Amino acid sequence: MLKKRCVIYPKDIQNITGRSERYAHALVQKMRKFYGKGEHQFITQEEFSDFSGIPLEHVSQYII
Repeated sequence: MLKKRCVIYPKDIQNITGRSERYAHALVQKMRKFYGKGEHQFITQEEFSDFSGIPLEHVSQYII
């Protein structure tokens, strides 16, 4: 059975949005600040979906 990740990385954001790596890293930083997370904490697919307004079903299609 193939398990999917629950966290999202800048490379995933690049694939989903088609934007640059720099943009993706900046967006992750904005989300961490928005959700009150530290540098060592991850951003989940649900948080990215909520923050970006992209439905979770669409986000999950890009995550293996």
